[in-house]
Amino acid sequence: MTPLNTLTAPLFTLLLCFAAPLFAQVQDFATDDERNTMQVFNFASPSVVYVTNETLVRDRRTLRLHAVPKGAGSGFIWDQDGHVVTNFHVIEGARKVTITLQDRSEWPAKLVGSAPEKDLAVLQIEAPRALLKPLVAGTSGNLSVGRKVLAIGNPFGLDTTLTTGVVSALGREIEATNNRTIRNVIQTDAAINPGNSGGPLLDSLGRLIGVNTAIYSPSGASVGIGFAIPVDTVKKIVPELIKHGRLVRPVLGIESAPDQWNNRYGFEGVAILRTAPGMPAEKAGLRGIHRTRQGGWQLGDVIVEMERQPIRSYDDLLNALEKHRAGDEVTLGVMRDGIIRYTAITLAAPR
Repeated sequence: MTPLNTLTAPLFTLLLCFAAPLFAQVQDFATDDERNTMQVFNFASPSVVYVTNETLVRDRRTLRLHAVPKGAGSGFIWDQDGHVVTNFHVIEGARKVTITLQDRSEWPAKLVGSAPEKDLAVLQIEAPRALLKPLVAGTSGNLSVGRKVLAIGNPFGLDTTLTTGVVSALGREIEATNNRTIRNVIQTDAAINPGNSGGPLLDSLGRLIGVNTAIYSPSGASVGIGFAIPVDTVKKIVPELIKHGRLVRPVLGIESAPDQWNNRYGFEGVAILRTAPGMPAEKAGLRGIHRTRQGGWQLGDVIVEMERQPIRSYDDLLNALEKHRAGDEVTLGVMRDGIIRYTAITLAAPR
């Protein structure tokens, strides 16, 4: 009689021969979405950098200054000239900024320009061009709620971490560090934690569609509400920061009253304190506060509209001006003596 193990051994070997390729296929299997996620990560992660900054602190006992870590965040390669884009709040107040590339090499960075009102900053490193892989900039103008997005960054110092999600909402508003309003922000449920700030938000083709900037969280960690500055804004601002070091907007040539006047005197808009000689506002006949015959002060013109868009505060006015360039002619709605008058005014370059 043939022993049982003599019969089962060839059978087990035969099954193993069929099962091994099948097991390998299962191991290699990925859905189309998973494969896309891996492709985007492999394509874009070499462009993402780790940003660390240091500040000076005085020792209370010796009174000596010491450099200590102040914070960290993410960024990404903008071009092969070594420009790196990140959030302004990541490098704010830094004495020294260091960029760590994916190959773990560290490079000292210099600040090229910043726009606190948009929470954007441009740094530059002198790394070999072979190590610099710029991201491909997409567009945010055709985004829709539900579109897949991917965020790459360095949350809690954990380098090159990937999270995925969707566009949760469009047209959000958040507050920058200088209390300016950043408008048309992208909201996403892709997990964004401390350290993700300044990193890229990507679409399923690996294109840059936003810069991760903030989260809404009572605990300080991600709760599924993150925000990113849209790439269409980034593409407009970054070249200005590289060229001028700051955001350049056209001017009206006015000195405005504080927004607190709105509540005090019960109006909405931007009250003009005075106009600058030879500037557009003066040429257009706008007037600031002025003395009455009785010796008191009377409110002058109040800007309430620009290009038929309501202006309720100085922040509204700045956001409206950022849409134009010096030399553009715009129509202002100006309230004088309780009546709104419309006047054309040609914007000027800042002096």
